[in-house]
Amino acid sequence: MSARLVLATHNAHKVGELRAILAPVLPDLDLSTVVGSREVGGPEPVEDGLTFEANALIKARALAAHTGLPAVADDSGLAVDVLGGAPGIFSARWSGSHGDDAANLALLLAQLADIAPEHRGARFVCAAAIVTPDGREHVERGELVGTLTLEPRGTGGFGYDPALQPLGERRTCAELTPDEKNAISHRGQAFRALAPVIADVLRGG
Repeated sequence: MSARLVLATHNAHKVGELRAILAPVLPDLDLSTVVGSREVGGPEPVEDGLTFEANALIKARALAAHTGLPAVADDSGLAVDVLGGAPGIFSARWSGSHGDDAANLALLLAQLADIAPEHRGARFVCAAAIVTPDGREHVERGELVGTLTLEPRGTGGFGYDPALQPLGERRTCAELTPDEKNAISHRGQAFRALAPVIADVLRGG
C-alpha cells in the first residue's frame, strides 16, 4: 500500500504515536499509509532555524519536496525560565554532543544546582508542522509546564523527562506511564491540535 503522509522521523515509535493520535479523528482511514521518513529515504536537512516552529517547517518542507507527499515534522525541547528559555532549540546538544541525553541532563542540573525550587520553572515545548507539495503550511504548538527536580527520577521517557515534574504532579515525566505522558505531553498537544488539519489534507480538503 502506498504512503499518503510522511512523518519526519526514523523512530517507528513516533510513527505509531502519530497514528494513535490521528485514529480518533480519522476513524475511516487506513493509517498504515502514514509512514516514517526512513521508509521513503527522506532527507535530513540542516535545522538552522531560530525557533521550534522554524525547524519543524524546515524538516517538513524538505520531506514534502523529496517525496511529493504531505509531510509532518516536529521540533521540541526544554525551555527553562531562569535560563531565559534555554536550552530551547539547543536541547539535544546542550552538552556539546548531539543526542547524549545523560550528559545534557547532568549539565543542566549542575547549572541549576543553586537555584531554589520556587525558581526552577520550565516547560517542554513542541512545534508540529504539516507541509503539502502544493505549498500549504500549518504549525501548531504545545507546551507541558512544570518544575525541574534537583535530581533525576524515573526510568521512562528520554531526554530531560527524569527532571521535569509537571504542574499538579508529584512524579516526573519519566515516572509517568507512556499513556499518562502522552495525554499531557507537549508533543501530544501539538499533534492533537494539528490532527484536524492533517485529517483535512488526507481527505483531500
